[in-house]
Amino acid sequence: MKKSELKELYKMMFPDYPDIVTVKQLREMLGISRQLAYDLINDGELQAIKIGTSFKIPKVSVIHYVTEEQKEVKADVPASGADPVPAQAVQPAD
Repeated sequence: MKKSELKELYKMMFPDYPDIVTVKQLREMLGISRQLAYDLINDGELQAIKIGTSFKIPKVSVIHYVTEEQKEVKADVPASGADPVPAQAVQPAD
């Protein structure tokens, strides 16, 4: 992704959130469970800094994660137009 594209997305995505978000805010932004939020951080899917006992996540990392996930989903769609991803591959949210 080009730097200019990222800047545009930064202005448009999650405008009501600060530049550095908490795990609670991350969960709100993505509509995910607490466990999935920590899994994304621990697996390195999202960049995060641990300060004391809590994680701080740069909003730009969340935007990058979301835009990369969209590319992967599109890549998983078969050219024939069949169902893209089996239902069991989708993780339910809280």
